[in-house]
Amino acid sequence: MKNKIILESLAMDLKRAALGYHRKSFIMAGKFLDEAMTQLYARATEAEQIRPVTQPKVDVKKFVPFTTLEYDVTTNVIGPIKVGKYKGLKSSVKDKTVTAEDVKKVLETLQTRLSERKSVDRAAKADDEVIMDFKGVDAKGDPINGADGKEYPLTLGSNAFIPGFEDNLISMKPGEEKSFTLTFPKDYGVKALASKKVTFTVTIKTVNELSKPELNDTFASTTGPFKTLQELKDDIKKQLEHEAGHEVLRDRQNELLAQVVDASEVAIPQALVDQQSVYELDELRRNLTYRGQTFQEFIEAEATTEEEYKKDVIEPRALNQVKTGVILAEIAEVEKLEVTPEELEAQMQALKVQYKDPAMQAELEKPETRRDIASRILSQKVVNLIVETSI
Repeated sequence: MKNKIILESLAMDLKRAALGYHRKSFIMAGKFLDEAMTQLYARATEAEQIRPVTQPKVDVKKFVPFTTLEYDVTTNVIGPIKVGKYKGLKSSVKDKTVTAEDVKKVLETLQTRLSERKSVDRAAKADDEVIMDFKGVDAKGDPINGADGKEYPLTLGSNAFIPGFEDNLISMKPGEEKSFTLTFPKDYGVKALASKKVTFTVTIKTVNELSKPELNDTFASTTGPFKTLQELKDDIKKQLEHEAGHEVLRDRQNELLAQVVDASEVAIPQALVDQQSVYELDELRRNLTYRGQTFQEFIEAEATTEEEYKKDVIEPRALNQVKTGVILAEIAEVEKLEVTPEELEAQMQALKVQYKDPAMQAELEKPETRRDIASRILSQKVVNLIVETSI
């Protein structure tokens, strides 16, 4: 943005301020210059209806204390915004019904978890639990990251591993070692392993025979504050319905918001995308640290390089995040939505109760954190509006 302004055309309040500073000393002219440019910059952005997104670079062309000021300001701005349709949108996400089979699966999981375990000196069979060490290598014999484990418990028949893995453990005895090669599914979640042949070496440490408890009122009482099995079933169904409702709402929000963003037009400066990219990458590194995985291990598992991941994943995600935020803010302005002090304070108090860590408590006290939380509340209000008006 280029904006040249002559101080002679300022409002009378600035002229009066200039005279006051002039009487004190010439040293105060510097302070006046800073304050004048700050006020003029704010007025100029408002008058021109532009949205600066980076710190401005100021180039003073001419300054006669308390008389004339000419300067250029350069900053990155968000271009014109054309918001697409955001009311009356259609969602293809259907409500989910919790079935008796869904409840049964949860009960079976509880049964397995509460089963009595008896170590046996025989070959493993279906429904047994094996404690195993395993590792996977590729065709060159190099270890596969994430395809190994020590003292790992696995119930045969649970289908917790890729197809064929558990079948190969049937008939293995404690102390026995076996190697076999499997091909990972083409739609496997880890890109580096999808459709890849991996040779596993498994050593069975222990075979446990499971004695599942009978599904009755006594069983129900061991799982929680339930007097009858029916109470437990009702509670499971209620929890599953709650989770399904949240999942449907989340999917519906994401789908409708994507429609709004795709139908909208806005020029986003690269500087803003770069800032968001740094944030996205830092957040990823923090999450990986919490999971006990290094960024390099993650990149290798994704079968890519750091530069490619930044270009193909991080930057597009950052651009979408920034564009989405700008569009939501524009809709909030059009709809005259705002966050009240009471709403912000209630959310801040809820976060303080949730996060007891002193460092997090200190973070919540920062003004920029409050602004960020307020922005999130406002964005959610817009999303709620989009969903509530959808058909």
